[in-house]
Amino acid sequence: MNTGDDVIISAALTGAVTPKDINEHIPLSPEEIAEDAYRCWRAGAAVVHLHMRDEQGLGTMDRERFAETIRLLRRHKDCDVIINCTTSGDSRASDSQRQAHVAMLDGIEMASWDAGSFNWMPGGVFVNSPQFLGQLGGILTERGIKPEVEIFDSGMLGVANYFVETGKLRAPLHYQFCLGVPGGMPASVENLHYLATHIPPGSTWSAFGIGKHHLPILFTALALGGHVRVGLEDNVYFSKGEKATNAQLVTRAAQAVRLFGKQVATPDIARKILGIPPLAAD
Repeated sequence: MNTGDDVIISAALTGAVTPKDINEHIPLSPEEIAEDAYRCWRAGAAVVHLHMRDEQGLGTMDRERFAETIRLLRRHKDCDVIINCTTSGDSRASDSQRQAHVAMLDGIEMASWDAGSFNWMPGGVFVNSPQFLGQLGGILTERGIKPEVEIFDSGMLGVANYFVETGKLRAPLHYQFCLGVPGGMPASVENLHYLATHIPPGSTWSAFGIGKHHLPILFTALALGGHVRVGLEDNVYFSKGEKATNAQLVTRAAQAVRLFGKQVATPDIARKILGIPPLAAD
């Protein structure tokens, strides 16, 4: 467990599916995503988790869209936010398409590594084969990109351990507990406590709950000594019937951290906690 006083807030801005019809504040273009990321950093996010959308608003693993978003975000010279890119932003993408950006682009400091496959109800199978995970782990390790080990169910902890033992991932790991996804582990205090107490000593972890489970899991993560993730990828409402913005969700998370008696981690502090090298100067 994290026993320090600094709490990392991650902002998951976009996701791959939810349309603007549901919440008009969801950023879709590289320009919108970069500007929303900047606003979230100003509100207290140390990490921004990036998905890309195509011209139709659907999730895409287009390498050039990642590159353009990173370029636009880093155009803000004062912004030192940690850039964390998805590797599972399009169910239609091949394994090679899912890895192209992390294999070739500079400026990516973290990337998701989803620790297994499961039935993402009711849409289909979320596929992360052992072969893909081994290839992706090798790329991230070779390029010095910190894996964000996404855990949707308890059995995935053993999958992550396997790839540490085989050298494809390097301990200590950072885990992201993804709770409340239909087909995954339900978002409950008991389940988060189980996951947080069954990871190797020295690990770091963060958590989020989908939709209405957003706040209960946020508060539980703070109580258990973890870090937190918020954003429109996971929850589109600020309160019942009130649509949220990403910056609003980050601001509330920062307030919760401070009310809990802790402090919001800066990107520099977050890099030290996560074992990420300092941001290189231009």
